[in-house]
Amino acid sequence: MPDQNKQTIEFKKNIVNFDNSYSSLPEIFYQRINPVPVKSPELIIFNKNLGKNLGMDIEQPEECYAQIFSGNIIPDGASPIALTYAGHQFGHFVGQLGDGRAVLLGEVNTPKQRHDIQLKGSGQTQFSRQGDGRSALGPVIREYILSEAMHALNIPTTRSLAAVSTGEEVVRETLLPGAILTRVAKSHVRIGTFEYFAARQQWDNVKILADYAIERHYPEIKTSPNPNPYLAFLKAVAEKQATLIAKWMGVGFIHGVMNTDNSSIAGETIDYGPCAFMDNYDPATVFSSIDHHGRYSFGNQPKIAQWNIACLAGCLMTLIDDDQTKLKKELGKIIEDFSVKVNNAIEKIMCQKIGLNSKQNNAKTLLNKLLEIMKNNESDYTLTFRYMSDVLGEKGDSNFKKQFISKNEIAEWLNEWQSFIEQQKNSKKEIYHSMRAINPIYIPRNHLVERAIKAGVNNADYSVMTDLCSILNQPYKEQHVDSGYKNPAESSERVYKTFCGT
Repeated sequence: MPDQNKQTIEFKKNIVNFDNSYSSLPEIFYQRINPVPVKSPELIIFNKNLGKNLGMDIEQPEECYAQIFSGNIIPDGASPIALTYAGHQFGHFVGQLGDGRAVLLGEVNTPKQRHDIQLKGSGQTQFSRQGDGRSALGPVIREYILSEAMHALNIPTTRSLAAVSTGEEVVRETLLPGAILTRVAKSHVRIGTFEYFAARQQWDNVKILADYAIERHYPEIKTSPNPNPYLAFLKAVAEKQATLIAKWMGVGFIHGVMNTDNSSIAGETIDYGPCAFMDNYDPATVFSSIDHHGRYSFGNQPKIAQWNIACLAGCLMTLIDDDQTKLKKELGKIIEDFSVKVNNAIEKIMCQKIGLNSKQNNAKTLLNKLLEIMKNNESDYTLTFRYMSDVLGEKGDSNFKKQFISKNEIAEWLNEWQSFIEQQKNSKKEIYHSMRAINPIYIPRNHLVERAIKAGVNNADYSVMTDLCSILNQPYKEQHVDSGYKNPAESSERVYKTFCGT
């Protein structure tokens, strides 16, 4: 046997110690299926730091990773499955969705966390619904860049372990090179997973799923004096979602397709399809080519998250209480409280972005006044907040004022803001550093992501992607790189629409 094969077999046996808790559930929860092999896999990128954190052997030859992360070789201990779920898509319920182009290899236990390892674009499953089960290269590059950038921005997210080209083409509107993404997540259980069983009135399976989710993601519920663990579970998921949405809003992230099947009960950002980062501030901003009515616009994200939580509440009703009057009151309070919690979380983050405390008198009024000026002036969302900290440092206010057409209006606001800063207990230097720590200078701007995608798709040039990922890995730190990495797109490079990864 050639040496290369020996290396591959050795790596296969030692890739990582898999666990498979989800595949121990009843088989109605998934389909057992292996990835469909691909013609000629080549490794595009391997996230060695993440691999090391997962306990992987990260020093194997590239061809070994290409075989593993393409699904051509099933690692020892893996138990590949495609998960069952349903979901509300743009408000309309679809009773059968599931992993139509992905398989969950299994789980990895680290000292801090259990992680799923999933291959996306790995071929057809019983859930493919006439799809080919594959992914084009472009969406794989997009998700790799975006998910790792979100992690660096301290936003809960699924992560990307590897990207592999398949040596095969996929048919979309045209022929495109194919690829597979290896995704790492705290969980692939979605609100839509609960909806699948609730829609069929399979309440025993809803209970099995809820018990599993509590055991894996919210074990503290089991040891706390809760009158009902399922009510506590709903509250815990709602709190995680409120925190997540607030963090999205703080950096101008637009998910683009907040369907319930794209809503993780672990509180992570999941499924980077037609997502994007907002350029000029406008709450009505939409990039998704399929969001024709703005349901998932930037400003609507808190309301949609609340709507999704209400869907989860509906699934858990029979587990919480038989007393319908009491039940409606309890669930109604959680859903109502969500609106309060998410808005308070957003206000806290947004006030921190301008160096203020949201509990400070009139801080929110001052913030809202700035946002209105930004909207009217089409100010860049990221740079406006980043350059505001310069006003307190050595650079002064020139870069900040450049974000506005109405110079007198923003000068007046700036004077008012500085008077607020003077009232703070912390020194200007402390406030300056706190603002720099929450306001990034580098984000995965849409035109930069598209540039990386085009280089990969058209020329198999992944250096643009890797260079961008390297810069985005330190989003809050000034770096000695081309200013184009921080500046908005030129008019010729503006991205107005993003597309779903399928």
